[in-house]
Amino acid sequence: MADSYAIVETGGKQYRVEKGATLLVDRLPDDEGAKVTLRPVMYRADKQVVLERGELEKVKVEAKVAEHLRGDKIRVFKYKPKKGYRRRAGHRSELTKLEITDVRMLSRKPAQSKQTADSSKQQAESSKQKTTQTARKKPAAKKAPAKKRQTTRKKPASKSASAKKKS
Repeated sequence: MADSYAIVETGGKQYRVEKGATLLVDRLPDDEGAKVTLRPVMYRADKQVVLERGELEKVKVEAKVAEHLRGDKIRVFKYKPKKGYRRRAGHRSELTKLEITDVRMLSRKPAQSKQTADSSKQQAESSKQKTTQTARKKPAAKKAPAKKRQTTRKKPASKSASAKKKS
């Protein structure tokens, strides 16, 4: 076992990773050979265990996309005896093979990249615009009165028809 390892989350699943390990995960949109940063959920080195969100931002888990592949075919067969019910289906998962290149704890929180800094500025500006728009609310429009429903009633028999029956 390695000295340090991390638990990372990708595709809604958690995996235990060490430096130099390979990992099969659900298909990632990145090209082969691209570097991927995985989101750590836990980090452990020697006797140090990191679980807090603020401290986890200092943990860096890097991987390289080795290849994209498809998993084994899974066959699904549904059957109900004496009913004539049979259904057959198959499924092959789209997978990505990752090679873990680095698992380490940085001494300080990494600086934001230019893209994330720009996107956070845009989000802040859009939230300011939303608050100013909500402050200048328009008066509510009056609703039109609801239409009356027409009900169909059975009409009483005419007097002339009842007079004919009596005679």
